[in-house]
Amino acid sequence: MLKQRILTALVLLSLMLGMLFYAPDGLWVAFSGLIALSALREYACMSGLSKIQINHFIVASLIFGIVAYLGDWKLPNVVWYVVLVFWLLIMPLWLKKKWTLKGGWQAYATGWMLMLPFWYALVDLRPSPESAVSLLAVMGLVWVADIFAYFTGKAFGKNKIAPTISPGKSWEGAISGAVCVALYMTWVWYADWLAFDTGWLNVLLIGLVLTVVGVCGDLLESWLKRAAGIKDSSNILPGHGGVFDRIDSLIAVLSVYAAMMAILN
Repeated sequence: MLKQRILTALVLLSLMLGMLFYAPDGLWVAFSGLIALSALREYACMSGLSKIQINHFIVASLIFGIVAYLGDWKLPNVVWYVVLVFWLLIMPLWLKKKWTLKGGWQAYATGWMLMLPFWYALVDLRPSPESAVSLLAVMGLVWVADIFAYFTGKAFGKNKIAPTISPGKSWEGAISGAVCVALYMTWVWYADWLAFDTGWLNVLLIGLVLTVVGVCGDLLESWLKRAAGIKDSSNILPGHGGVFDRIDSLIAVLSVYAAMMAILN
């Protein structure tokens, strides 16, 4: 199983890096849309929507994405403020209250709140291949946190963060991930890979906030699966489950990061 996970991860990483650094703008937008729509479909299947509702949801989202790209539509700052409120306030409350989705407008609204800012983040943060390094630096934060939290949690994890939601998540793993992210952010700051210019302590603070957001994004997806009674969002990726399973933390981190960049700039 571990061998299969590693092989799939290497293939996915190669594909992502290839598209990130070499795809022309239009192809990158389409590739990002494919990722977001795949995750949106998996989310919709666990949100209480019927099959016909899911199909309509995906088609409507696809049409919006095409029109938004062709019309060069940008999300206004008020939407990015809503994104911050969702991830920094509503989402922790959601985990605490363990709310469930049973279809209806809440399922549609949550799906768009998860995937639409994420797609815009991928597109806006990489307007050209020359911007790939700064976007990769933020993606790397997620991967560093996940990898070190996973292996440290496996070896030393005893105190669970949310045992009824994700029994594998431990405070030891999360703290290890945060420490490694601090070292990683120091490195990318020194290498001048970030898209913003600020002091070292601010970089560490941003890294800590994004790390916490990433953990909570992972927990939110775990809760959605648990509430829906499923183990993985799908089985499309051998050894990894579904697309949503692989990008749950990335969705949260890139959405919050893009919101901060849009508001501060």
